[in-house]
Amino acid sequence: MYLFKRSNDLKKHLDLVRKSNKSIGFVPTMGALHNGHLSLIQAAKNENDVVICSIFVNPTQFNDPKDFEKYPVTIEEDIKKLSNASTDILFLPSVEEMYPEGLAGGEHYDFGDLETILEGKFRPGHFQGVGRIVHKLLDIVQPHKLFMGQKDLQQCLIIRKLLQLTNSTVELVVCPTLREPSGLAMSSRNERLSPAARKKAAAIYQALTKLRDEFGKGLFLLEAAREAFDELKKQGFEPEYVDILLLKDGHLSHMDEPPGDHTVIAALAAWIDDVRLIDNMVLQGAL
Repeated sequence: MYLFKRSNDLKKHLDLVRKSNKSIGFVPTMGALHNGHLSLIQAAKNENDVVICSIFVNPTQFNDPKDFEKYPVTIEEDIKKLSNASTDILFLPSVEEMYPEGLAGGEHYDFGDLETILEGKFRPGHFQGVGRIVHKLLDIVQPHKLFMGQKDLQQCLIIRKLLQLTNSTVELVVCPTLREPSGLAMSSRNERLSPAARKKAAAIYQALTKLRDEFGKGLFLLEAAREAFDELKKQGFEPEYVDILLLKDGHLSHMDEPPGDHTVIAALAAWIDDVRLIDNMVLQGAL
């Protein structure tokens, strides 16, 4: 596995790859890798000749500096996992490499209503930071395909919008969420949970599956979402939202009418053990 820390060196190497008419798959991460990340690597390997993974904990997408400071960093373990997964290239830049102009300012992206609900509502500025770093990474890597996980569903939609705004030809591939045996979505943040909290966190998946089952019975779910919110609170969580949403023409909106044939998504965010967890489930349609 090649390891690059400077974008110019990486670009030179990837120019040679492209001259050989090899396709490039890209998996951007913030490290603390788990099997969910490795499943993205495998998906990229299945569809491309060369796979590159980036590890960069992006400071501009953390609206809470304490969250940034607590984010787990396990570089040596990550390198071993990527090497064992036969990843071709690792890009491991510094903050100075990615933001030579400094962290302030930067281009503003018109993500519309995608940025005003769910994560956008509770993490103001988060998606501008996501858009800024992914735009930079795509300019450097210029992949054919970009692989991301469904657990970060709203982020996937934001990146899809970013590709449209920048007239990019990169294809976004959204891969299924990998889960622990309890149903808890795999996440780097899970490592910060105590064993007891990690066990209890399975209630998040249970809440989503209950909403899916009730939707399958033809029930209108707004009241059920409120009940799920209250139930999580009773179990010791601090829920921020439990929402049912429509996805229509790339736009997310709260479901306040029968959905028809549109994609329907249940999404939630909740705190436990001073750790914020998110998850979602598609109840109808496809992304």
